[in-house]
Amino acid sequence: MAQAHITPQMLGWARERAGLSVSALARKLHVKDDKVEAWEEGDRRPTFRQAQNLARHTHVPFGYLFLREPPQEELPIPDLRTVGDHKPQGISADLRDTLREVIQRQLWYREYQQDRDADPVAVVASMGSGAAVDEVVRDMRDHLGIPAHPERGTWEEYFRSLVERIESLGIMVMRNSMVGTNTSRPLDVGEFRGFAIADRYAPVIFINTADCEEARLFTLIHELAHIWLGESGISDGEPATPHRAEKLCNAVAAEFLVPEVEFRPLWEPDQEWRQNLPALAARFHVSQWVIARRARELNLISEDEYRAYVQQKLAERRDGNRQGQPSFHRLQRARISTRFAQAVASEALSGRLLLRDAHRLTGIRPHKLADFARRELGL
Repeated sequence: MAQAHITPQMLGWARERAGLSVSALARKLHVKDDKVEAWEEGDRRPTFRQAQNLARHTHVPFGYLFLREPPQEELPIPDLRTVGDHKPQGISADLRDTLREVIQRQLWYREYQQDRDADPVAVVASMGSGAAVDEVVRDMRDHLGIPAHPERGTWEEYFRSLVERIESLGIMVMRNSMVGTNTSRPLDVGEFRGFAIADRYAPVIFINTADCEEARLFTLIHELAHIWLGESGISDGEPATPHRAEKLCNAVAAEFLVPEVEFRPLWEPDQEWRQNLPALAARFHVSQWVIARRARELNLISEDEYRAYVQQKLAERRDGNRQGQPSFHRLQRARISTRFAQAVASEALSGRLLLRDAHRLTGIRPHKLADFARRELGL
């Protein structure tokens, strides 16, 4: 069989870019570990078919494998994540492909808005990076039309209400736990929790829903703060971040959800700290995770206590029973945002957009689009 003339460096780069160990890649290719090791050491070469399979499993364009050295893949938005005190080295193929897919939709929507002579979204970059936390929070609440915290309802209802209000301002909110609809490519919450694209005509908030449900409310407001400041970026939700923008967005999200002046007097320092969570979560209509996060930001609990709590919540999500999933169409609406879905569906159903292009943008099959638009979008 013809051998593929690929350098060992490129083979190793493709595997590492996909976040795969030698053993994991060998299993996917149905070969022994020592064969993959021999390829990467230059002792042997893969066949052409093996190289094609390797490209498919590592999510690398096949032609890239034949480059002499790895390409410099620039990120389209700033990387604001932190590992310890350092910026992480590179991003996974899953995050990179998620960014690409979201930006593809964002660019379509931007052109759609400009073709309609739509005004820019007023809240994008409406506050400078030097603005005070209280000032940003007050302006966000005023535009969203909400009080300091809701008077009734659960935090899940609060989250849904916030998403609707944010989208009504012209901001798309996209949520997903995997790359597109590929269940074999789950997103890693350890890599990122969300990102924001602060475009004046097509701003986007993306939330990694592989995270525990309780954390998503904080991520939503954190990324909304990025839009308000006009600063795009990928976030990991790290409290001890060195990035100025991340510190400000963390502070804004915390104050927006749990105002310090109300929170401090209610905290009972003499009892085991977790016992504070249920009552305070009910009082502010947020999740217990948000209360724990606020307590950490105000130094009412230690970093170790907070991290142990977060790990417990993530473990509960992994081990929990996830029955009762919404329908595919409802999930897809959340993945691509209601605002975006309405724009694409209305263009396609009016004949101004080809159905195959609508399918590419939404993931909804052409013969299902009218039903999706009626049931999920009210069109």
